[in-house]
Amino acid sequence: MKAKSAGKKIWVSVVMGSDSDLPVMTEAAKILDEFGIGYELVLTSAHRTPERTTKFAKTAAGRGVKIILVGAGAAAHLAGVIASQTLLPVIGVPIDATSLRGLDALLSTVQMPGGIPVATMAIGKAGAKNAALFAARALALEDKSLNAKLTAYVKKMARDVEKKQQNLKVL
Repeated sequence: MKAKSAGKKIWVSVVMGSDSDLPVMTEAAKILDEFGIGYELVLTSAHRTPERTTKFAKTAAGRGVKIILVGAGAAAHLAGVIASQTLLPVIGVPIDATSLRGLDALLSTVQMPGGIPVATMAIGKAGAKNAALFAARALALEDKSLNAKLTAYVKKMARDVEKKQQNLKVL
């Protein structure tokens, strides 16, 4: 596990099933950086390193992690395996890694059996970004500073739309 937020308490684990998932999950990391949320990057596989995955899932809460973001493609069992071994909230990000364009990962992530909750975001970079924003919103329930940053972020998005409207040219 690699800490990405030197000097900050690690509240979020950004987990990937493969290093090829990094370009997508970097979108989550950018959002966490923007809000000053400490996180770590973790590479583990439900299929290739099951013991490592189990150890990660069972020790995350004890290390102070509050939320786990999991990006995985293809069969995408990683989020469910982690969720089955921790009480921490798990947010799944399906990744387009096969000829099925992420649909396989979406269905694998969203179809958890009752009792194994995994919040599931959209396929790809938008999903990774939203997973980090969802985590930030959950953490902001008990952090007034983070809540203020989120409020400013939402207002900025609205201002950006207004600016784009003003710049729109009719042909």
